[in-house]
Amino acid sequence: MSAANILVVDDEPQIRRVLRSTLSTQGYVIMEAKTGEEALEWMRKERPDLVLLDIHMPGMGGIEACREIRRASDMPIIMLTVRNAERDKVAALDAGADDYVVKPFGIEELLARIRAALRRYSPGDALPPFVSKHLNIDFEARRVTVRDRDVHLTPKEYDVLKHLVANQGKPLTHRRLLQAAWGPDYGEETESLRVVINQLRKKLETDSAHPKYIVTEPWVGYRFQPPRTGNSKPTARKG
Repeated sequence: MSAANILVVDDEPQIRRVLRSTLSTQGYVIMEAKTGEEALEWMRKERPDLVLLDIHMPGMGGIEACREIRRASDMPIIMLTVRNAERDKVAALDAGADDYVVKPFGIEELLARIRAALRRYSPGDALPPFVSKHLNIDFEARRVTVRDRDVHLTPKEYDVLKHLVANQGKPLTHRRLLQAAWGPDYGEETESLRVVINQLRKKLETDSAHPKYIVTEPWVGYRFQPPRTGNSKPTARKG
């Protein structure tokens, strides 16, 4: 039984009741909010281990609330949406969400995604730091600097970057990156991966349209290419 604390944010009382009942029987401790504003109030008082956040709410919507939460915390955020619209998925990932579930959702699917998000958030063995002339990554401290300036990455951006760097120089398929960062149930959601890769390039590359670090492997996926100037220290491969 898990003792993780989950903040459920949804303006529909029936959804909150169902989630409270279901998640409580799984051993989770549940906190509830019906608006984005209430969610931020909870965040100031408590630190949940995971947030289930409805994307469409009156007042402060889920996207804005997600951005506000992400400014203060790297905790897992799973967005709930009633529409399987591509733009909703992209907006959720851009705002820093780790995952999304479309209503009506199956409880077993939701539980699996919660477990996967909590596992990914659990600290693991840190990689050695990656050091180059313009880009430094301290995996133990989860700190990224570009030209001596700190760069904030969302948890999903960090997970994808970590897997790329751990296998630097090696082409990684879309499926492998999706399953490494999102979980084993993923593999076909290439649009979600593309959004994260684009955001990483904007944050890390000098020219995101002509990337030097995160290179596209046509028809395959992506590869992290360390500089060939001799200024970078090799990072041990994992995974």
